[in-house]
Amino acid sequence: MTARRVLAVSALTTAAVMALAGCAAGSTPASSGGSSKGFSIAFVPKQLNNPYTDVELGGGKKAAAALSGVDYSVVGPNTASASSQVSYINTLTQKKINVIAIAANDPNAVCSALNQAKAGGAKIITFDSDTAKNCRSLFINQVVSKDVGLIEVKQVAEQINYEGDIAILSATANATNQNAWIEFMKADLKSNPKYAKINLVATVYGNDDDTTSFQVAQGLLSTYPNLKGIISPTTVGIAATARYLSTSSYKGKVALVGLGLPNQMREYVKDGTVKAFALWDPAKIGTAAVYAAKALVAGTITGKEGDTFKAGDLGTLKVGADNTVIVGPPTEFDANNIDQYNF
Repeated sequence: MTARRVLAVSALTTAAVMALAGCAAGSTPASSGGSSKGFSIAFVPKQLNNPYTDVELGGGKKAAAALSGVDYSVVGPNTASASSQVSYINTLTQKKINVIAIAANDPNAVCSALNQAKAGGAKIITFDSDTAKNCRSLFINQVVSKDVGLIEVKQVAEQINYEGDIAILSATANATNQNAWIEFMKADLKSNPKYAKINLVATVYGNDDDTTSFQVAQGLLSTYPNLKGIISPTTVGIAATARYLSTSSYKGKVALVGLGLPNQMREYVKDGTVKAFALWDPAKIGTAAVYAAKALVAGTITGKEGDTFKAGDLGTLKVGADNTVIVGPPTEFDANNIDQYNF
């Protein structure tokens, strides 16, 4: 982590603490309630200090700044445990924040707190990782979950010549988005005849913590020395696993695919540790959440299927089945295109 990065993380953490304490926190602080012309929105990510989350929140902050009268804030835990977000939601409810945008660590653990916020008049948007449907008005999803599962299985299959043992290194055991993608991976591995010689031997969890993910990757290869490939559908997990592989005897022998940030993965693509991985632009999720919040507060949408709203540079977005807005398709990154991306 660079010194610049440390300063950025420290600033974000400080902003969260100050917002909870009811103090001004940066250039776009949270306030109690919204004004007649604007509204307040607080993002509650799965955890702070996560590079992927920082990109998402950056998109939300930029969108809030582009609109008039939006009070933007970020609060959240430093660890991605199931109930760690509850106290933050309760504080936001007391502050009468107009919109709570949350990436849930557990689909049900936060529901009671969110329903209390709704009863107090708050609009609830989920992004990145959903809650149970009855706890929110709208879910901003990166992509169609099935597409994520299929592209990751395709990438690892191609790199191991459609044969051998593979494992999945995910985030937390209760993360809604990761679990949905993993279910589609398992279904594709089981049903697609092209993958008949591929054997999924383990699904393990690094809890979206860099050190834990590094150690879990190390343990995987110790337990399964003949492993041919690892799928890590988490930016923290894939970066930590790439770092381990790059300095081990497994470099170039074990395929690593998953969801990563181009800026974090560039060195591993260029040194041959990783051939290809995938992701979407996380900033678009934050952007979509802010514009959806504006439409919900204004009453121009309720979050029902068929609703549409304008989302700045993203154009007009439409609410689909299960009150879900899909932001965009995944992109595959490799040595040929990774320098075209900067996030």
